[in-house]
Amino acid sequence: MSDIVELERRIVAALERIGQGLDALGSGGGAEDGTDPAELDKLREALETERGVNAQLNERVKALQERQETQVARLEQRAADLTARAEAAEADVDRLRAVNAKLRETSVALREANAQGLGDPAAIDAALLAELEALTALRASDRAEIDSILAELMPAAEEGVAHA
Repeated sequence: MSDIVELERRIVAALERIGQGLDALGSGGGAEDGTDPAELDKLREALETERGVNAQLNERVKALQERQETQVARLEQRAADLTARAEAAEADVDRLRAVNAKLRETSVALREANAQGLGDPAAIDAALLAELEALTALRASDRAEIDSILAELMPAAEEGVAHA
């Protein structure tokens, strides 16, 4: 893009020089001062050609800027989506850690009760509930991971369908 800006700067400078030359030729009165009207017409034609090229370059620069802005907006949205997914996954991991810690505690209590020969129904219920909660948290974490993978694959799948 810096090449386009440099070319545009050079064309504008050339147009200014041509315009100054035409002004000097135009103020001289034409054929009376020895200037060739054909040469003057060539210079005017060159000026119009350069103006056309300059306008085309301006349009290309504008199109590039619009494309860049669109791409930046899309990337910013994707970054926001990925950040939200990462935060959700982190929350799931924290929940899973807490549930697993509770499961370990109840398992230790259940083993101790078993070692003493006491069949504590409350400890068994607590252990089963902790295990159920751990499995639920693990399933939610797995589902979040699957959703994240699907979110990454869907654009590629939709692109493939569009090209088919």
